[in-house]
Amino acid sequence: MASVEQVTAVGKVLVDTGLDLTRRFRALFTLKNLGGAEAIEWISKAFVDDSALLKHELAYCLGQMQDKRAIPTLTAVLKDTQQEPMVRHEAGEALGAIGDPVVLELLKEYSQDPVIEVAETCQLAVHRLEWLQSGGEKQLEDGSTDKNPYCSVDPAPPAVRKSVPELRSTLLDDSLPLLNAVLALGDGLQCSSALFRHEIGYVLGQMQHPAAIPALSAALECSSENPMVRHEAAEALGAIGKGECMTVLQHYRRDKERVVKESCEVALDMLEYENSDQFQYADLLVRLQAWSPSRS
Repeated sequence: MASVEQVTAVGKVLVDTGLDLTRRFRALFTLKNLGGAEAIEWISKAFVDDSALLKHELAYCLGQMQDKRAIPTLTAVLKDTQQEPMVRHEAGEALGAIGDPVVLELLKEYSQDPVIEVAETCQLAVHRLEWLQSGGEKQLEDGSTDKNPYCSVDPAPPAVRKSVPELRSTLLDDSLPLLNAVLALGDGLQCSSALFRHEIGYVLGQMQHPAAIPALSAALECSSENPMVRHEAAEALGAIGKGECMTVLQHYRRDKERVVKESCEVALDMLEYENSDQFQYADLLVRLQAWSPSRS
């Protein structure tokens, strides 16, 4: 277990705005892996940063830590309408990932948020909490479906015993509730919900199949696409890691949209360390190969 002094040293790197974002990302995922109250405190301090991508990942890490001590920080971020939508969305998703029913009413309230990505995220988080309360997680542990191979806490429970055609049909049916659609994966990067397109990018990155490269590249290259979708497409391309992915990421690391530019920089930096033994990237590799937050 790391000492308070060691955690503090890493925390100071995270909040130092004079350092490269890639170095601060390494510090963030180090804190995530260390865990504990001090790590949460340092991560919470960084929400004053002006990088939406960094704040998005702060919320993601707090959710993946599944530590109830992060709830006050995430609640404040979700409520803060001055925060970017992708940051607030990730805070809502993180609250769902922690899984404490104490936030259920809060999430129900923000399920009506005027920012659609925030509202849809909170709707999913409400469904996840209700699923947990109904014993859904225990059913998975009892073997009703395969366990998540990606070591991540996902925003929606998995579909059970459905064929690929059934899942594809569900995914592409815009008349169904978003929860149903998130359970499936297919040719959905043209669906109407930006949050859903964002989640599709995330899952395509987890799958790491090169057949996804054209669709992900097209999403990243589309300047009119929602930035949170383009950022997730960049991360997914980084997860796939083929030569053509590197070429696209190198080009868009100069993008005018800051969150896209920074996502490309971080994805490229992570790939440089992929074969190293630097433990602070262990979870970031899961996030980009299995990568997230998601969310606001």
